[in-house]
Amino acid sequence: MASVALSSSSQAGLLVLPSPLLKPAVGACLRYRLPRLPPGLSSVRKGGILPLPILVPPRAVEGNDGRAAVTKEEVEEEEEEEEVEVTKEGEEDTQERGGTTGSTKEDAARGSERFAADYIPLGIREPVYEAIEVRSNGRMSTKKISRRQLLKSSGLRLRDTRSVDPSLWLMNSMPSLLVREQAILLNLGSLRAIAMYERVLIFNYNSPGGKAFLGLLLPRLNPRNINGGPAMPFQLEVVEAALISRIQRLEQRLMKIEPHVATLLEVLPNRLTADVLEQLRLSKQALVELGSRAGDLKQMLIDLLDDPHEIRRICIMGRNCTLDRLSDNMECSVPLEKQIAEEEEEEIEMLLENYLQRCESCHGQAERLLNSAREMEDSIAVNLSSRRLEVSRVELLLQVGTFCVAIGALIAGIFGMNLQSYLETNAWAFWATTGGIVVGAVAGFFLMYSYLKARKIL
Repeated sequence: MASVALSSSSQAGLLVLPSPLLKPAVGACLRYRLPRLPPGLSSVRKGGILPLPILVPPRAVEGNDGRAAVTKEEVEEEEEEEEVEVTKEGEEDTQERGGTTGSTKEDAARGSERFAADYIPLGIREPVYEAIEVRSNGRMSTKKISRRQLLKSSGLRLRDTRSVDPSLWLMNSMPSLLVREQAILLNLGSLRAIAMYERVLIFNYNSPGGKAFLGLLLPRLNPRNINGGPAMPFQLEVVEAALISRIQRLEQRLMKIEPHVATLLEVLPNRLTADVLEQLRLSKQALVELGSRAGDLKQMLIDLLDDPHEIRRICIMGRNCTLDRLSDNMECSVPLEKQIAEEEEEEIEMLLENYLQRCESCHGQAERLLNSAREMEDSIAVNLSSRRLEVSRVELLLQVGTFCVAIGALIAGIFGMNLQSYLETNAWAFWATTGGIVVGAVAGFFLMYSYLKARKIL
């Protein structure tokens, strides 16, 4: 077999052939110089079709080991000649193409730059978040951070940021508390935050939830407010402040709605006006929204308490501890850290149980007020139905009376025709006719009334 080493820009090459003439030299190879082709055949070689001339193998020098050998000087001379020829022929090809293509190195560099370039030069802007950073010592600063920097500093994945992305607040309305290896993601209403071991990033800090959270977190980080007791880990302080701010907002809203609903429940049975009914509708709508938010937060806390793995991940955050995937046991390099983590696990469970009870109380009270408002609506509907029934009864009686009177008018209309009936000559005919019409109308009315009573229509 012959192996040919050719360059895409050169017209000279090397042909390496095994030496069948030298039997002792097993596996020995000879180097042959291919003759330069004329310019007309250079395109043939570039296209991959190369006619190989019949060459006469020169004598090979036999080495000491019985194999054919080539002297070092000949090899170096051949390599130098190849480099010179390749350079000259590359320049000739470049001139022939008119300078439209670059060298192989330049193409490779351009390709690497093309693949290494990120999506910013392509016209897609990387989102930049404006957040407040609060350190564990209470220092607060406003900073702008890109999504890539956020993922790199917090160790999160791209899909994790969806729950705290301020631009997705319509899609991520459900409260969530996601625990990752290096961070805790909080999504509690208008509060969006990422809590890490020694700092927390707060998005939408101008929202009511963000302001309430900052108002609770900063005093807790002040050493003067600890009162000599043991300080909780920073991430637990952040989680507790977030839960307190959320539940307090729900409780304050409930306390604002409750007296208004109680007043409406007292007024409504005796005062059915459009304004009062509209206020009841708005109060009911507010109670439905409040109950839904409290119920979602309650379900989040229940799910978190039912998953001890997530609680243990909070405990080992910032420590040299790991969780066994099979047994879910904590393994720490220092026994003291394991003991502290186990104690913190109990504290977290008690903490979550406390706020779960408060959330259940708020949710239960909102549901009770909502049920009272619905019962009042049902009572109003029954009251209005009874009134409509009375109106319908009166309308039916009037229709029966109108029917009887219409019959009498029909008789009067018959006698009012200008036709001779020989009754107009008698004086008593007028009184007899009038009395008969009145008696007939009254008798017809009572007959219709008795029929409707018998059929239980009235």
